[in-house]
Amino acid sequence: MMGTKRDYYEILGVQKGASGDEIKRAYRKLVMKHHPDRVPEDQKKEAEEKFKEISEAYAVLSDPKKKELYDKYGHAGIDSRYSTEDIFRGADFSSFFGEGGMGSIFEDLFGGSFGFDMFGGGSRRRRQQAGIGEPLHLEFGVSLEEAGKGAEKEIRFTRLQRCPRCKGNGAEPGSGKQTCSTCKGKGAVQSGMGFISFAQTCPHCRGTGEVIKNRCKQCGGQGRERAQKKVSVTIPAGVETGSVLRLRGEGNYGPGGAGDVYLHINVQTHPVFRREGANLRCTQTISVFKAVLGTEIEVPTLLGRAKMKIPAGTQPHSVFRLRGKGLPDLRTKRTGDQLVVIEVEVPRKLSSKERRLVQEWAQTRGEKL
Repeated sequence: MMGTKRDYYEILGVQKGASGDEIKRAYRKLVMKHHPDRVPEDQKKEAEEKFKEISEAYAVLSDPKKKELYDKYGHAGIDSRYSTEDIFRGADFSSFFGEGGMGSIFEDLFGGSFGFDMFGGGSRRRRQQAGIGEPLHLEFGVSLEEAGKGAEKEIRFTRLQRCPRCKGNGAEPGSGKQTCSTCKGKGAVQSGMGFISFAQTCPHCRGTGEVIKNRCKQCGGQGRERAQKKVSVTIPAGVETGSVLRLRGEGNYGPGGAGDVYLHINVQTHPVFRREGANLRCTQTISVFKAVLGTEIEVPTLLGRAKMKIPAGTQPHSVFRLRGKGLPDLRTKRTGDQLVVIEVEVPRKLSSKERRLVQEWAQTRGEKL
């Protein structure tokens, strides 16, 4: 318990009477922000105190009975009925964080290998060292035509591949590894925070439980080295900016297997077409005479040109639809349309004969000039 207690609702940043879901969302946000493993070393002590404070607030407000007492009597109602362990015993951590309980969220959020232990005892869950290599995130540009039709592209990038000398072991051939003296081969070391303790990844062996006696001369004990990689990629028709393609096993090497590559697609702007989801929009300019009398014109499409009828009396900014001339939709597989916006060009200069004819035309329509 903290010496000077603040209002639990204030700690979580929610209003009194907030729903259970609101309380859970607020707590999750604060956990991610104030967890001691996510702050610089000089801020850990403050983060530990803050973490205990928000955990206590959530433990009370997530339990209907404790919440009712707190709403009626404040801290006095809780302190008179519950000990520290009693407060946390009824907290709805399991339903909030899923089947893995409290430990699973920290494994998911912080990516480390550590167990979580409430009150220094109880159940402990430690993430197994999968040893999968880190993923790579690459930006990849494609043209609008390639997004419309799909394409086969070749990409080149640098990744960490298995060292051919030590075969990924990190040790000089002929030598081996020793049990880590810091964690005694467990891969984790314990650190305490009052009634909460954590088993954090051993900083000496980085969670492997072993240390290298003689490092590989080629990779310096890393077990991997930088190398260029060339991969053929199939760009599916209909991709858009923000689409992500996953290339399994093409990322950095790890003893448990290579990570993945994530291609973040950026569809380049087009000089003619503007994309609107699966639809394309373009502008076509015609003369005032064609707008008045009607005609048939050719308009560009993503795959060539198409004929389109302009009815007599077409007004400026009219929009015509060419069905099926847009882009495929990745989700529905439906092909969008092309929207053609008509701009009417008015002559800037007229000859004396043209002016006379226009005036006569205006007079026949009763126009006063």
